[in-house]
Parts: sequence; structure tokens; C-alpha cells
Amino acid sequence: MIRYFDIFAGIGGFRSGLEKAGGFKCVGYCEIDRYAKLAYETLYDTESEVYYDDARKIDPNELPDFDLICGGFPCVRHVPD
Repeated sequence: MIRYFDIFAGIGGFRSGLEKAGGFKCVGYCEIDRYAKLAYETLYDTESEVYYDDARKIDPNELPDFDLICGGFPCVRHVPD
């Protein structure tokens, strides 16, 4: 099982592909946009995963163990509300 972290997760485009491929387990995700986060959490079971709201605030020492990092480039420069 390949464990991955989904950064700039959006609504889960990379996650969708990895789930369809099989053999991957998401251990955490990061998404700053609250509406994208809501969609992501509606589409996927994220209960046992770590969540970060802002990639700039992630302490690498606190990340869960993972083998792969995936994610899209940020769509727009966004300042949290």
C-alpha cells in the first residue's frame, strides 16, 4: 500500500485517480478554500486523515509518514477569510 499526502487538494482530482488505480491510501490533505474542502470531505472518507488548512503553516516534522505527495498547483492566490 502506497501512503500519500494530498496537498493543494482542491476537490480531489488526484485522489480520485489514485483511488481508481488502487493500492493507495491517503493519510492527509491540505486545502485552503473552504468550499473545496467541503466538497472534498463530502466525496471522500477523511475521518482518519490529518488536515491542514494552509500549506504555509505545515511543520514538516508533524506530517504523517507517506511515500508520495500529490497535488495540483494552486488555482489562484487566495487569502483566507
